[in-house]
Order: sequence, then C-alpha cells, then structure tokens
Amino acid sequence: MTESIKRVLLVEDDEDDYLLTSDYLQQVSNYQFEIQWTDSAVEALALLKQNKHDICLLDFQLGSLNGLNVLQQAINAGCTIPIIMLTGQTDSELDNNALDAGAVDYVIKSELNTTRFHRAIRYALSRKEVENERLERIKAETKNRSKDKFVAHLSHELRTPLTSILGYTELLLSHQENTHIQSELNTILNNGKHLLGLLNNVLDLSKIAADKLELNNANIPLDNFITDLYALMSVTAEDKGISLNINTITPLPLEINADPIRLRQVFINLIHNAIKFTDNGAVTIDIWLQTEADKNTLYFTITDTGIGIPQHLLKTIFKPFEQVEDIVSRNEEGAGLGLAICCELLKKMGGTIKVESEENVGSKFIISLNLGDLSNTRIEPFAFNPINAQAPEATLPQISGRILIVDDIKDIRNLIGFICRSFGLSVCYAVNGGQAVTKIIEAQVQGTPFDSILMDIHMPVLDGKRAIAKLRSMKITTPVIAVTAATMKGVDQELKLLGFNDVVAKPVDREVLYRALVNCLGININSSGIKTEIAAETETTGNASSAFFNTKDGHLIASQQTKDNVIAIQLDANKLNNTSATSSQSTAQNLEAAEVSKRFLIIEDDQDAAQITALLLNNLNVKTQIAHSAAEAIALLTSKDQPTKDDFYDRILLDINLPDANGLAFSKELRLLLPDSEITIISGNEISTETLTEFAIDQALLKPINLAMLKSII
Repeated sequence: MTESIKRVLLVEDDEDDYLLTSDYLQQVSNYQFEIQWTDSAVEALALLKQNKHDICLLDFQLGSLNGLNVLQQAINAGCTIPIIMLTGQTDSELDNNALDAGAVDYVIKSELNTTRFHRAIRYALSRKEVENERLERIKAETKNRSKDKFVAHLSHELRTPLTSILGYTELLLSHQENTHIQSELNTILNNGKHLLGLLNNVLDLSKIAADKLELNNANIPLDNFITDLYALMSVTAEDKGISLNINTITPLPLEINADPIRLRQVFINLIHNAIKFTDNGAVTIDIWLQTEADKNTLYFTITDTGIGIPQHLLKTIFKPFEQVEDIVSRNEEGAGLGLAICCELLKKMGGTIKVESEENVGSKFIISLNLGDLSNTRIEPFAFNPINAQAPEATLPQISGRILIVDDIKDIRNLIGFICRSFGLSVCYAVNGGQAVTKIIEAQVQGTPFDSILMDIHMPVLDGKRAIAKLRSMKITTPVIAVTAATMKGVDQELKLLGFNDVVAKPVDREVLYRALVNCLGININSSGIKTEIAAETETTGNASSAFFNTKDGHLIASQQTKDNVIAIQLDANKLNNTSATSSQSTAQNLEAAEVSKRFLIIEDDQDAAQITALLLNNLNVKTQIAHSAAEAIALLTSKDQPTKDDFYDRILLDINLPDANGLAFSKELRLLLPDSEITIISGNEISTETLTEFAIDQALLKPINLAMLKSII
C-alpha cells in the first residue's frame, strides 16, 4: 500500500522524549511522517495558528508552562489541527480537562510503544481527513450556489433584451406594409431564436452539472414518436435537397418508458446535426430491439453522408464547447453544447451514445436505451410509412363524467377545464383544498358525487396532500389525480401512498391526462380507440372544444348511455370536420370579444422591453399602462382619491428585478392595492410553483416575451 506523507508538529521540551516519540511514529504503518519539532510554547502556538500540519503531539508539561493553556489558546485562535496531548503520568482529571479543551486524544508516554498510540494517531489523521473532505464539500457547494445565482442572473439579463428583439421583429412581420423587408426581418427573428436556443442549452448544461435536471418519465407510443420525428425533420432535409430515411430492422415495443420531451430533444439535435453537415446524399435512421436474457436494449443509429469527423476529435465531441472545426474558420453555427447535452441526457435515462466517423465519408451515431422488463409490453413489427407522417393526430374518443378541478391559479384551472371539456366531461372548479373538500361533501349529500377529482398539490389554505388525507379519513373513495410540477424522484410513489390514484405532471400533456382520467373513470378503450364500457353511471354532457385541437381527419364520437352503462359509438369524420369548423369560428369570436376592453399594467424597468410588451398587447386589443419602477407604480395607483374604471387593471405584468424592489415581495403590496387584479411575474429564470404559491402569484412568464405567450394570458 502506498505510504501517505503527513506533517507532524511535535511540541516537546525534552530532547530525549522527542527522539523517542519520533522513533515510535515511524513504526506506524502506511504513513510516512515529516516531523517539525519545537520546545517553545510560544513558537508552538504560532505554528498551530497557521493550520499547516496534519497532526500535533503536544506535551502536557512544557517547562514552566502548561500544554493545556497552549491547547486552549490555539483552539480559540481557530486551529483545526487534531491535537493529541502527551503526558508522563496517569491522571483521569488531566485526561478529561484535555478532551474538554479540544484535544482529540490523551496518551501516556509509557504507551508510545503500544498499539494504543498507533490507534490514536490513525484516528486523529482519519478525523482530519474527514474534516478536510467536509470543508471541501462545503466549499464546492458554496461555489455551486454562487454559480447557480450567476446563471440565474445572467439568464434574466439576457432574456430581457431578447424580449425586445423578438417582440419587435414579430410585430413588424405582422404588418402587411413590411413585406418588402420580410426576408431581413425573418433573418433577425431566426438569429434571435438561435440565441435563445443557446441560452437554453447553457441553462440545461448548468442544471445537469448541478444534478438538478429531473426527468419526467411517461409511456411513449414508439410508432407515434418515430412518425412525429420524421414529420418534423423531413422538411429540413427536403430544404437542403437530401433524403431522410427510417428503417425498422426488428419488431419493436409498442411503448417505451422515458421522458418524451428530453428524448425528443436528443433525437432532434442529432438528426439536425446530421442534416446540417450533409450536403449530398441521405440521413438514415435504423432502429432495432436487441434482447439478451432479461435485458432489452433499443438501438438507434443515425448515419449521414456528410463531411465526417477527424479521428483525433472523436473523443472530445461530447465535451461542452467542443467544435469539429475551429471557431474562426468553421462554416456551421453552434457553440458545441448540443452533443454534450445529448450525452448527459442519455446517461440520466440509462442510455449511451457512441460515434463512428470517417472524413469526407460520413458519421454514424449509435444510441442505446435500456428498456428494462418488457414482459407486459406488446412487441410488433412496425413498417414505417412516410405518408403516415403527414397524417394529423387521431381524435381521442369522447368520455363522460363529472370532474372537480382544484387549482389556486386561475389560468391553469381554466386550461385543464378546457381540455377536460374537450373530452366530453362536465367540469366544476375549486380554488384550494379547503373549498374542494366542502364541494365534494356537498355533492355527496346531494346525491351527485364527482366521478373524479384533479387536484393541485401546492395551494394556499389547504394543500393537496392535506386535502387527500382529509378525504380518505372521511372514507370518501372518489378517484383523485394529483396534478403537480414536481418531477423529483419518488414523488409519484409518495403521492400514491397518501391516497392519490394517479399523478399527472405539469405542464399537462393532453393524452397523458386523458389516459389518467380513463383509468380513474373505469372506461375501457380497445385497440381501435373505441370506448366499450363505463364502470359507473355518469352524466353525459355536450361536446366541447373540438376547436381547441386540430382534428381534421379524426372521428366525432356520439355517445349514448344504456342501462348497463354500455356506450354505443358512431364514427363520422365528416361531422367532425363540420363541428370543428363551427366550433373553431365560435371560439375565435369568443376570444376576440374577450380581448376587447382588457387593461394591463406593465411594471418593467427596461424601457425597450416595456414598450414592445405594450405594443404587442395593443396589437391584441389590450389597453396598457407602463411603470418603470415600484415607486412609479405606487404613485400611479394612489394618485387619485376617487379612482375611475380606468384606474383598475385586469392583469399586472410585473418584472421580478426592479431597480427599487424585488418583484415577488412587491407583489404583496400590489395585491393590497388591486385585490381583484391577476398578477403575472416576468422573469429571466424559472420560478418554482412553491414560490408562486407563497407570494400568491397567478402565473409566471419566462423572458423573452412573445406574442403567443401574451395571447395565452388574455
């Protein structure tokens, strides 16, 4: 075993004892000691204050001085060196006094040639090593926290000017008189979006490095996943004049379990790179399943006929900020973050990525995903047909039932309600757990119980966890689905143990929510997508938002309930198209009517960002007022003794970083002045649901702000 060199400070006024102790120290195995000897208490104290030694052996009696005093003064001066007190006599009181003063051990000189001395040395050194590791960990954690704060601040500062760049460009593109400069405006818009993409990549990499990026796994229909990828990337390939091919070599599982958003991010990046570096030929994706014993591995290879990668660079391309070509001379854009992020995301998903390449011939990226146990998953041949990639998404069969949606944020309540009504469900709302419990009890008493409940976790008054505990303690067995933004490991299991029947992650995916509701309502959907039976009698409601989803070639579900709760289904694509068109027109008219007469207060210190936000809102028929600081906003809101209707606002857009106030803290003051106004925080960094709940914020928007985001909050 390699000997470790340790620096020892030996404080001993007797030279014979110094020599004897030095000899015994050299007999301690696995260590090599570099000994510094002093017989002066004053010099010893000065050396101990420097904290340069790994251990100190301190004689109790230093001439006329007491080693105990040296020990106490050293500890008080900030000495962190483990100190062992040496004495020539046995005295339990001295032993206790030394330990109370801060010594790690107390050894009698007659024991220097025993294992007792060896153990004391090893223990003291181990303690020092543990303490050093602890200090290094604290130092690293402090550094990471500082880095996180810097990245969050940088994100905010970069997103603010991007709001102006992208917002003004979108606004100019929307004006017909600017058609003669449309090409130039699109160039600005595309480059602005590219800059935003780089910013998002840096933030992703920062989260991965800090182990703060959480995956949100779900069952992914593999055929739809492949088809959607082709539909998205084939346009880019066609624009460049190359072909995009997909081959399935073996039968594939119908579903895989992974994070659909992050997995899509990986493949979009890899396919985009393959197309970008290929001028002639094709990009080919081969997919196959390999089974060995109980291990099922799904393989993807992405092969291009592009420029290839030099052999000496293959080991570095998965490192951040590495580029195949020199940053000055290269022709292709990018900061070299995409492959690094792909590699880290695949690692988190239990997968791998490798590369093979030859210059001027092409590159092949091999991705593997460990699928685990597939014994309960159907594996079937999948013949990819490019024509299917053009087909619109199939319509989900209509279902019926009475649902209670519980969420303290109005926009989220309305959004989930809109989606549920599109499924054919009747919807009621509650703004917190307390109100939900009351409504559930009232419904039970009236004989019209809810068929299922969608409940947010983080709410004021009574949160979702306490609400479900209260319901289950009252023997109410109505299925409750938790709707949460928390994606950390173990959250699903924790919530189900509390009594929730299922968990749906925010932002809500329409199909995931549909499947959760179908399971809780006891409805069976066969392989053709036909609803065959329902477990309990429910109220059939009118059709809802066909307009919200594009269902051109889908099916209109006309459902009728019988005594045995068996549903008769009639599929009619033509009726759906007519219904969709009518509903779309009606919905558009309702939205247009709702936009008129809205008044927003914008509190933003950056004048350009405030101005473009106001212009975009004006373009949506929203009246606006601007304040550039908290003080200016207060002055504006308190300037009149008798406020008119023009002094009230439907929504406040509040920047989180104002020159004279923190936006979150300032929101409480605004809530007192405008209790009926909704407050939306604008930030360059993501804000947790917990923070929004704590400050009673209705919604948060991430800079840069664009037209679509503003439409979503009107």
